[in-house]
Amino acid sequence: MMTSHALHPMAQELMEAFGHLTGLAAPENTPRRYLWTDAFAVCNFLGLYCQTGDNKYKQLALRLTDQVHNILGRHRHEASRTGWISGLEAAAGKKHPTIRGLRIGKRFNERGPDEPIDEQLEWERDGQYYHYLTKWMHALHRLSEVTADTTYNRWAIELAKTVHNRFVYTLSVNSQKCIYWKMSIDLSRPLVSSMGHHDPLDGFITYSELRVSVADHREDIKAYDLAPEISELATICQGKNWVTEDSLGIGGLLCHAFQVASLMVNKQFEQPGLLGTILESALLGLAYYTQENTLNLPAEKRLAFRELGLSIGLHAVKKLDEMLEEKAHLFENRSTFQPLTEELIQYSPLIELIESFWLDRDNQASDSWLEHRDINMVMLATSLSPEGFLGAD
Repeated sequence: MMTSHALHPMAQELMEAFGHLTGLAAPENTPRRYLWTDAFAVCNFLGLYCQTGDNKYKQLALRLTDQVHNILGRHRHEASRTGWISGLEAAAGKKHPTIRGLRIGKRFNERGPDEPIDEQLEWERDGQYYHYLTKWMHALHRLSEVTADTTYNRWAIELAKTVHNRFVYTLSVNSQKCIYWKMSIDLSRPLVSSMGHHDPLDGFITYSELRVSVADHREDIKAYDLAPEISELATICQGKNWVTEDSLGIGGLLCHAFQVASLMVNKQFEQPGLLGTILESALLGLAYYTQENTLNLPAEKRLAFRELGLSIGLHAVKKLDEMLEEKAHLFENRSTFQPLTEELIQYSPLIELIESFWLDRDNQASDSWLEHRDINMVMLATSLSPEGFLGAD
């Protein structure tokens, strides 16, 4: 069996503090929900539950999921429209909370149809992000795995189908398929038309992960089959270059590599060559990233959550390396990508460098930490105890 990452006491402290600060575990605080952060948080609570056996962590994961759906699955308070984004009546909306997507949870309302785009302000405006939605799909999938309740997988697949249908479009110039980066809350119009660098890969792997659970939906297997969507994303992915110098992007690639390997072990993945491509891209990106020496900068000039994304990814490489050793017989082309994994392992000291820096109380007092405190706390907890997000073997 693969070894489990030891539970770090600070992971518990960080997640419990997050619960109080954002109105999850403290009823007196108005809930403050943000989709990316909450996706990681659900996984973290599940990891703490699995590692401690303490039922309160499972209850926090379930409560957080309910809050996300009841807040981000509905229109904003100041909006002209009310109720579920889906337009469903109260009871039906509760049964299908993800069927029309989920808001990001940004501070300001989305840009109006007649408003000119302000690139800086757009970062602070609400809407729906493709790459946040795929993270929530993954969180629901992990919730289904840990609780053995297929409802969460059904919600994840309903979300995937809606999101794919609305975000994927065809360019009129060359009939090429693309993915909108950001759409309006009701998914009626794009807010940012450009495609995120890793969005097609993110969707392809996340949908593939969800497809494993289709067999649980025997009542209507066709309605829950993601084969057409996976095929379409595979086409978009063809010939793409995944290399990035961004620490969060590199970490995402490494987590995807672990997901692909896990699917290969379960014989649920039909593109084994993709693993080597992802590892090669991450390795190149790391070479570029480390040349910049940004980890030597003071806290004020760094973004914790982006660096922590990298350390989470490097934890995933460790788990991947163990998997390749212990389940070598399940990887026919192991010799083509194990050397890449071994080379990536050489970057493992970056984990300690990043985690120890952001565990320092002085660095947590910096404006750069406090400005993104919620997401920084959660992703530091994920790095310290990554089992919930990555999944145990």
